[in-house]
Amino acid sequence: MEQFALSNSLDKNQSKELDLTYIFETYYKRIYNYIYYRVNSNEEAEDLTSQVFEKVMLKIATYSKDKANFEVWLFAIARNVINDHFRSLKKHKIFSIDKIKELISKENNPEEIVLTAETNDKLLRALKVLKSKERNIVAFKFGGNLKNKEIAEILNLTESNVGVMLYRIIKKLKVEMEREV
Repeated sequence: MEQFALSNSLDKNQSKELDLTYIFETYYKRIYNYIYYRVNSNEEAEDLTSQVFEKVMLKIATYSKDKANFEVWLFAIARNVINDHFRSLKKHKIFSIDKIKELISKENNPEEIVLTAETNDKLLRALKVLKSKERNIVAFKFGGNLKNKEIAEILNLTESNVGVMLYRIIKKLKVEMEREV
């Protein structure tokens, strides 16, 4: 995805339009999931995701593969959009997984659905004990489906630091969830 090379028979505007379409189709779901994990609202996630792709459209000419790979650049834009959103709300404790049941629960058995809902509720309560940076890392990892290396690039950390942080975060979540039993 570093290059957006298309057929030479296309003019520049057509080529750029197709490249942006490809970017949107390829990354929309992952960007949306990452944002949804952070804002806990379908409508806000949709609005913020559209802001991300608007910024991508306006700033695509400034992208340099020498500075970062495209995915890291894209998620850095998404992170900045979310940070701007939180600043405007003056709330930093919002974290989205409230409707995780929709993402996880595909069981048909009512008992399994209830058990999954209870587990998800425990997870939501456990996530509230995390600091903003920890919630952001969880959102990058599980919402954005990013690798530790990519998270490290976005947050200007080492890959091993991200791995250790994720290990500690998951351990903290597990302890918190077990405490509720």
